[in-house]
Amino acid sequence: MKCRIWKRLHPKEAEHFESAYKLLEKHPHLNLNDAFGLLQSNMTLDDFFKRKARIKKKEVLRVARASVSNLEIDAWFKVLMEAQDELSFVLAESTLRDKIRGLSPLELELEKTGLMEKLHIVAIARSKTWEQMIFQLSRDLKLAQKPSPVPRQPTQRPVGDPRPFLSHRGKILSLFLRNGITLELPLMATGPFDLLVGTPGNEILVPLHALLAWNPLD
Repeated sequence: MKCRIWKRLHPKEAEHFESAYKLLEKHPHLNLNDAFGLLQSNMTLDDFFKRKARIKKKEVLRVARASVSNLEIDAWFKVLMEAQDELSFVLAESTLRDKIRGLSPLELELEKTGLMEKLHIVAIARSKTWEQMIFQLSRDLKLAQKPSPVPRQPTQRPVGDPRPFLSHRGKILSLFLRNGITLELPLMATGPFDLLVGTPGNEILVPLHALLAWNPLD
């Protein structure tokens, strides 16, 4: 079919193509799919590419999390629930003692407190473990008084991808937490959303969302 005939039969589509090619002439770095997407979105060029970057970052993080097993973290929680150990739940500005009755991807069910959203948690350890080490930990006083908030969007958090931790198993890491605490402990296990650090029987679980920064010490 000749081009002029197709244009007569499909005037709206032809108009869209014409507008897209005009955009390509004006912005050579665009591809045709981007040009169509920009026209349909009614966004500015800058906003369109910001949204595209956010979508790409979300997909990268989703793939990263899916590539890391949660078996070891699940097994640790199972041991705690079966033993009914009393735990210290370190929050941004306080610590509470309770036991775990159940867990879901977003919440923990505690014996006395009830449901607790995981985003509130900075660290979890057996109470005896936490009480033995709490006074030896270094702490940023500014963050102790005003902890850093956790963005709801995982891609906006300082640490979200678990894969960089995988090669550091058994090595000592420095973990700087959002309430100002710094932990310097060996990495025992990495899950899609959490790290397990410490030594057998004295483990501390640190959610990735609680990290502001980290680096290996050895």
